[in-house]
Amino acid sequence: MQQRTAIARALANDPKILLLDEPFGALDNQTRALMQEMLLGIWEREQKTVLFVTHDIEEAIFVGSRVVVMSARPGRIKADIAVELPHPRPYTIKTSPEFVALKERLVEEIRVEAVLAAEGH
Repeated sequence: MQQRTAIARALANDPKILLLDEPFGALDNQTRALMQEMLLGIWEREQKTVLFVTHDIEEAIFVGSRVVVMSARPGRIKADIAVELPHPRPYTIKTSPEFVALKERLVEEIRVEAVLAAEGH
């Protein structure tokens, strides 16, 4: 409920850009799914620019129109990948071949970066 209130408070000021840094990180899976759907509904109605920071690949794909992958060190943009899934997005889209393929691509981008970071590159 706190996250819902915080998002409503931020939208009350009618910002051009909404910055959300791990807004659903502390939520259980069911509540997180509901909040993701709520955020998508708000975005579809309001068409605000949202910068959504998350470490959850599925969440990034589900709520995003683009996913930006950062390198470990130094922190630079490693990949900027368009999410070309239709709107409105039902939660069941997470099992679609397109979603799964995009998730596999992002997992590999991040895995390569993690290996390089572990090797000290």
